[in-house]
Amino acid sequence: MRYAGAWRACGKLTSVTIQTPPRHPGLTPPEVAERVRAGQTNDLPPRSGRTTADIVRANVFTRINAILAVLLVIVLSTGSWINAAFGLLIIANSVIGIVQELRAKKTLDSLAVVGEAHPRVRREGVASERNRTEVVLDDVIELGPGDQVVVDGEVIEAEYLEVDESLLTGESDPEPKDPGGHVMSGSFVVSGSGAYRATRVGADSYAAQLTAEASKFSLVKSELSRGINQILKVITVILIPVGLATIWVQLGQAENDWRRAVLAMAGALVPMVPEGLVLLTSVAFALGVIRLGRRQCLVQELPAIEGLARVDVVCADKTGTLTENGMTFGELRLLDGAQDAQLREVLGQLILADQRPNASMQAIGASLSPAEPTWSVLAKAPFTSAKKWSGATFVEQGNWVVGAPDVLIPPDADAAVLAEQIGSTGLRVLLVGRCELPVDDPAAPGTVTPEALVVLKQRIRPDAKATLDYFTDQGVALKVISGDNAASVGAVTRQLGLSGEALDARQLSSGTGFADAIENNSVFGRVTPHQKREMVAALQGGGHTVAMTGDGVNDVLALKDADLGVAMGSGSPATRAVAKIVLLDDKFATLPFVVAEGRRVIGNIERVANLFLTKTIYSVILALLVVLWQLPFPYQPIHVTITGWFTIGIPAFLLSLAPNNERARGGFVGRVMRLVVPSGLAVATATFVTYLSVLPAPGSAPELRVQATTAALTATIVSASWVLAVVARPYEWWKIALILGSFAAYLLIFTLPLTQTLFMLDPSNAAMMSVGFAAGLVAAVVIEVTWWVNGRLLGEPRRLWLRQDS
Repeated sequence: MRYAGAWRACGKLTSVTIQTPPRHPGLTPPEVAERVRAGQTNDLPPRSGRTTADIVRANVFTRINAILAVLLVIVLSTGSWINAAFGLLIIANSVIGIVQELRAKKTLDSLAVVGEAHPRVRREGVASERNRTEVVLDDVIELGPGDQVVVDGEVIEAEYLEVDESLLTGESDPEPKDPGGHVMSGSFVVSGSGAYRATRVGADSYAAQLTAEASKFSLVKSELSRGINQILKVITVILIPVGLATIWVQLGQAENDWRRAVLAMAGALVPMVPEGLVLLTSVAFALGVIRLGRRQCLVQELPAIEGLARVDVVCADKTGTLTENGMTFGELRLLDGAQDAQLREVLGQLILADQRPNASMQAIGASLSPAEPTWSVLAKAPFTSAKKWSGATFVEQGNWVVGAPDVLIPPDADAAVLAEQIGSTGLRVLLVGRCELPVDDPAAPGTVTPEALVVLKQRIRPDAKATLDYFTDQGVALKVISGDNAASVGAVTRQLGLSGEALDARQLSSGTGFADAIENNSVFGRVTPHQKREMVAALQGGGHTVAMTGDGVNDVLALKDADLGVAMGSGSPATRAVAKIVLLDDKFATLPFVVAEGRRVIGNIERVANLFLTKTIYSVILALLVVLWQLPFPYQPIHVTITGWFTIGIPAFLLSLAPNNERARGGFVGRVMRLVVPSGLAVATATFVTYLSVLPAPGSAPELRVQATTAALTATIVSASWVLAVVARPYEWWKIALILGSFAAYLLIFTLPLTQTLFMLDPSNAAMMSVGFAAGLVAAVVIEVTWWVNGRLLGEPRRLWLRQDS
């Protein structure tokens, strides 16, 4: 594209014989200003999809905050300020969530400015790249291969222009566009060039609503968020009847002391609310966006982070992904007595005839530096990934084509054999030849007479091998699917350590055999854009979670259909637009960090969910047992608060930030519930048995009731701490320090006179404390057994102590 401008400057294409309407000069500055004043601009919502006010409302007015706020008001009515300490969770939940989401929003919005398409807008006869939001109604926008149509419009200039609308309409074949035809935003150009006049901008354009919805900073389409919401709905249904029964029983046990009844009721209900689960989930996703942003990764859909964690197959294009973007001209190898000067002139005129040459022709043009178009053009055929050749028909010089040798000539031809030999070294080879038919003939090119081979050099990215090795170590399969010659692709992949021969995709049959071939092989050449899409679908049909990386217009369909589309920042605008993640720095080596970040976020959210939901389960069961036995509830809200500090709250926050390389799996809800239900039952049983064993008779001294509460709290803390010890595995030094620190904190709380008074504790009764401690240890054993049994049932090894790599 850059060379095209320079070549046009050397000579005007209007000297050729193609009859084209005069160029529309575009709008003038006064006309633009008039449309801006009228509001006829391409205003789009923030890339993150939510305003600051939306984020504040979403984090303050939540179901959990509402429940806690009601309980807070009830507790404050008793005058017990210390028991209202749980109200700080409302502030913490809101502030932390708002801060992290605003940081993520800032990251998304700033990176999106870099990553979005910049259409070439023509005003007063001069075309320049502008932000999408600068487009106004009736602007003239130029198009070329790989460009995305950013607003709806009417075609006013077209030179062999073909637009792919499959992302909008489902129509698989590109649509030829002539002047007077319409183009829709969200489609993209596969070949040719042209210009269109914007007829619908902003929210009125066809794909604006779809784009805005897909880009919202939300947990839409996330298996994880669906699982969490499903659990919260069940908890809400359970909480209402249990809460009402608890209130009824506690009022009956209060001995005319309504304050005590209210505090007991709040002590039962507060721990049922998994107050930190939703918070830490949103914070983990937001931090993931921020951390990826620091690596110049634009996350265009938040669920993409979850997709990262689940990927088990990465499909990569060769050019621009495994190799560097730029190619350099190697040599012109003449065939059958062709003249060097003549072939260089042919190539120069073919380049000048193409307003938007592809990367290969740009590399040739950079070396040949053609001066000006001197051959009159009758017809052109722009390059497409589907046909793999381009060409032109000249008035006097005839029909010439440039393209893939194995497509243009028979495989047993001498030139084809030579091209295969050169390609097997990893070089890219193009054939230049005369063709029998005019290039715009439906049957073109017909018989091709080879004249020369053009050899192009392409460098493998220095970090490509280390990146592929990382995926292999992590159990992620790699599929290289390229439009290049299979021998050339195979040579590159062999240098990178990928085993297996490269298959020519033209020989693949559809149906079951196609899916088997994709599953059992790793390297494919001569893959068409629609075959790439079919390959992704075949892998998904085999139960794989597929990531697709690419940079060209031929990758768009596969990127869109993949579970996770990853585009290179220097790729075509259409590619960047459909990808869920854009690597703005163009580094393939960033992918391991991207995958690791997704695994860290999802794996740690599951850890955190185990902690919070265990607390909810044991709180509900304990409340039910107290209701059935019609006893005073053992705890006041402050006891629940201090229990959560070091068994859930602080540990959960730290665990949510830890590295985690385990690939995410489906079945989140079932896997979590298999641990938290028996663990919660064990904690609740230990607590209730202790409480029932040490509960003093009615009318006993008040200090005995406090001692009984302290003993029951001991059982709760010991057993709940073992849940933390299980969830934190595999151990590292800091996790061991975290667990020991939690026990040490509770030891101080139980032994210091100040904290005993502040938190209403009395551990002086050794007999009661022994019962509580013993019950807690028994529950810890049950939790440990549950962990091992789950591991056996799921076929997973359970590592007790240190990480294997530590």
